[in-house]
Amino acid sequence: MTVALSKDEARRVIVRAALLDAERPGDVVEVAEQIGYLKIDPTATIAPCEHTMAWSRIGWSYEPGQLKKAAEDDRQLFEYNGAFLPVSLLPAMLPGMTEASLRESTRSWLAANDGFRRDVLARLRAEGPLLASEIPDTAQVAKAPDGWTGSNQVPIMLEVLSRTAEVAVVGREGRSRRWDLAERVYPQGGPMLGEQEAAEQWSSRLLQAAGLARPYNWWNGVSKTAGEPASVEGSTVRFRIDPEALAALDEPDRGGRVAFLNPYDSLLFDRKRLEEVFDFTYVLEQFKPKAQRVYGYFAHPILFGDRFIGMLDAEHDRKREVLQVNAVHEFFPWDSDEHELVRAEIQELADWLGVPVAGLP
Repeated sequence: MTVALSKDEARRVIVRAALLDAERPGDVVEVAEQIGYLKIDPTATIAPCEHTMAWSRIGWSYEPGQLKKAAEDDRQLFEYNGAFLPVSLLPAMLPGMTEASLRESTRSWLAANDGFRRDVLARLRAEGPLLASEIPDTAQVAKAPDGWTGSNQVPIMLEVLSRTAEVAVVGREGRSRRWDLAERVYPQGGPMLGEQEAAEQWSSRLLQAAGLARPYNWWNGVSKTAGEPASVEGSTVRFRIDPEALAALDEPDRGGRVAFLNPYDSLLFDRKRLEEVFDFTYVLEQFKPKAQRVYGYFAHPILFGDRFIGMLDAEHDRKREVLQVNAVHEFFPWDSDEHELVRAEIQELADWLGVPVAGLP
């Protein structure tokens, strides 16, 4: 039986799952466990994505060092594929981290570079952990630079071997990753899930993170059998809803708050879901010519309760050491409470950065 949701209910499910309602989580591990990952991105108009995702949920008590400690010291998180993930996801991931999961072109490149592969693994076994720059490039066949990678084949090999669970990121020096053998990074000795069980667990965790998701949408991997089928008032899209999120709808509404979302925040990735549930058409203007931008290069959507009400165009000016507010765009005229709470959150953001606010009218 399909669960029929009003738009208000659907938004509440999604916002709660994203940990953006009034009840804030206690630490960065709790955030990662619920929303699945913290995206790593170097665009630091205000702060890097992994830190703004954590701050928008935890608030003033979050410090960037907490993420580093959780990943490198406590090993409660691990870095994979451009994100920090909770270690509890590994059992569901490892069965799928094989050569068979790679693209055919990548498998061919790996086969042609078998000696190079063995060289990298031997170097890490003998001397690891190492930066990519500390490992010689002995590739037999080179991939041409593609705009994301240079001519050095070592970073490419390390990235591929991370997909097959042979190597893993053990830490960072600035933005540079330090690598080691996965067996020395990932927890060992736990039960190995079968392929089917792992796939079901993975899909279930992804649905938990989304609350309400379109099955087999490219970014989330939620299966057509995960959770329960759901429909949303006014939408023809078929959704799946997390059973725990559905049950929580019977609990008292904890209310909402203001949140500024990094453009790469996981809540924003499914643009169709944003349109169908939030009536919000989101366009990232980072790669648009300046003359075509409406809200700004890296403007952050403003969530007020369970609705998107505007965009914050601001940047951390590190030369002047201020949070420079270029514009606060209103999708509709705000009332006094909305103005007051958004201004207060901007001040909270500046306090977190340790700088004063400039440009706020």
